[in-house]
Amino acid sequence: MTALVPRQSAELSTDRHDPRDDWPDEARALADHLAGIYGDRDPLPTIAGGWIARQKSRHTRRAYVRTFKAWEKYARSTGIHPLQAKLPLADAYAKHLAKTPTRNGKPPAETTQAQALAAAGSFYTYAARLQAVDSDPFAAVNRPYVDPDYSPTEGMTEEETTRLIQTARDWAPRSYALVALLYLTGARVDELLSLEADQLGYDRGHRTLPLTQKGGKKRPAPVPPLALDALLAYLGDRGDGPLFVTDTGRRWTQPEVWKHLRVLARRADIPQSATIKPHTLRHQFITDNLANGVPLQDVQDAVSHSDPRTTQRYNRRRRQLDNHPAYALAAKLGERLGAREEEPPMTTPFGEFMRYTKPGPKRRCTCCDTYSLRVYAEPTSQEERVVCTNPICTESPLHRNDQP
Repeated sequence: MTALVPRQSAELSTDRHDPRDDWPDEARALADHLAGIYGDRDPLPTIAGGWIARQKSRHTRRAYVRTFKAWEKYARSTGIHPLQAKLPLADAYAKHLAKTPTRNGKPPAETTQAQALAAAGSFYTYAARLQAVDSDPFAAVNRPYVDPDYSPTEGMTEEETTRLIQTARDWAPRSYALVALLYLTGARVDELLSLEADQLGYDRGHRTLPLTQKGGKKRPAPVPPLALDALLAYLGDRGDGPLFVTDTGRRWTQPEVWKHLRVLARRADIPQSATIKPHTLRHQFITDNLANGVPLQDVQDAVSHSDPRTTQRYNRRRRQLDNHPAYALAAKLGERLGAREEEPPMTTPFGEFMRYTKPGPKRRCTCCDTYSLRVYAEPTSQEERVVCTNPICTESPLHRNDQP
């Protein structure tokens, strides 16, 4: 039998491919950052980089990098290598998180703390699979309670939303296109900013944008005519490159969008202009659609919530405020206070008025220059109009007869 002799061309190449070259940018950057601290021979840079590389979405990778850097810095400040951390250090870090002020000077929200602890736990689960650690030190750490029915996002009235969009329209085509898309599609800001200009597509009569959502899920989002007009006016003849760019042609970033949205909100006289964020418009997409009678399942599908309770959480905050019993109680108290002889009569009974009102726009009355506006629905026709609740105001239905 003749022995097989490999040809010269079949010899193994001496060139080696580093698998880290196939990692996403966030994973390589974290590995390089850690290598600069611990050296190339330490296993931590490779383990942490590999863990980040496993995450499906860019948003998750960036968030995990931020939270891991904070944990690594804390562990290093105590003189303990992250791969040698035990439960007492993880417990101490959880307490450190709870009292460390964020950029706004306030302690982080419970959800932020829980996400940071979950990210650290995810790293140690991966490290344990590689047998780099015995167990996850964060597995037994007490997590902060997160109310599943609470949404911290502050909502806006329909009039405030309209003012914000009008302000964006008057500001610049790019501003109008982004704000219109955020509100009318319910997309997350990172889903829009990651798109390319040539990804505006067509599907059975719909103009669409392919959104990549949490977990790497993909769905085509229809672009309604108003948002499409704004987007096409912004793009003009441009058909390539990032969908949203700066004046220099660079991709628009999330921090820049947050800052710009707050500039627009201040110009539009939105009360929460200092805290508004792109997610506020996603919140409005959900609550305004549900308020307009769109079925819960349709809204849930549009925003890709796997659980309808998540969708309802956005709406529950609005209903808790609009239907709060404090208004009914105030109406009854108003009737009793209005019955005192020394009080001059009102042109409209206070209790009757309050029963047919709901929160109004957060702007000054043009007559009395106070923030006293509410939306009043006529009891018979249900026609709504904005009225002033200041009894001194001559334009108010509660204006006292003895006032000038």
